[in-house]
Amino acid sequence: MRLFIAIRFDEKILDALTDFQDDLRAQGVTGNYTKRENIHITLAVIGDYGDPEDVLEAMEQVEFRPIDISLDGVGSFGDLFWVGLKENPQLAGYVKKLRRALAECGIPFDRKRFSPHITLIRKCSYKGGREIPVSDPPKGHMKATRVSLMRSDRGKHGMIYTEIGAIE
Repeated sequence: MRLFIAIRFDEKILDALTDFQDDLRAQGVTGNYTKRENIHITLAVIGDYGDPEDVLEAMEQVEFRPIDISLDGVGSFGDLFWVGLKENPQLAGYVKKLRRALAECGIPFDRKRFSPHITLIRKCSYKGGREIPVSDPPKGHMKATRVSLMRSDRGKHGMIYTEIGAIE
């Protein structure tokens, strides 16, 4: 099963992000928009791994304290359009400890540098050119109180993400 570790958002942040997606659509931005129920911040991508209990045990080895998260700006990686987060040493420190625990438990994960972002559109394009029109990036703030172990399955109409465990 394909697994990843993520922080999921409260309704206020989800409202801000989906309203922003609606604004982009109205301006003619096309692509594969992330469904509301799939919006998250990825902390670690495990990939194909057969025992989620091992991952949950590794997650439990790292103390988690609630983390303040604020939306901050937009950007892209090629044709992937995202909303950024305000720089957050507490989040970065937690991710570093989490990944160290995964490594110590022998759980493989994608070792790309942690770059906190929220994917809103894949295969993004804009008929007006390369620059996506953003006059008012989404704003929002929340306290993350849990970290989720998520399962990713390909469904008929896109990806389906299911929480299979969490720590608080």
